[in-house]
Amino acid sequence: MRTRLRRLRVDGREFTWKADIRHVPGSGDCHRGIRVRAWGAGKNGRALEVDLLSASWPAPWGACATDGVYPTPADVRRIILYALEHGWDPDLRGGTFHLTEAEHAAAFRLPAFLITDRLRDPDAPDPTRRVVEVWSRSL
Repeated sequence: MRTRLRRLRVDGREFTWKADIRHVPGSGDCHRGIRVRAWGAGKNGRALEVDLLSASWPAPWGACATDGVYPTPADVRRIILYALEHGWDPDLRGGTFHLTEAEHAAAFRLPAFLITDRLRDPDAPDPTRRVVEVWSRSL
């Protein structure tokens, strides 16, 4: 499978990014997950990575296959700006800067997504519970 690399200008600087669709298991259903990676200094610069969880609820039958939410360039711009404000230096060589649920989910949220650690850590908090909580607060 080929991944499409996209380009985005943020504050006069060009960033390259991609978003890969994943599946995030939860206690109540399977959720759509999107791993976003961005680079601001070429392939040798420090990458930015964040795993997003679709905040769609109630989840349609077969949510992993039918949820069509995908980050927009505006979403990626917000991710990049937040990461830059919170310590990401894309000019450093090598390595990855992670926006994690444990450190950043309380302070950062996109309209259609939550940050999740479940893609990297199967013992991370249950995504179903979190999605239902966000949905319940919006009523």
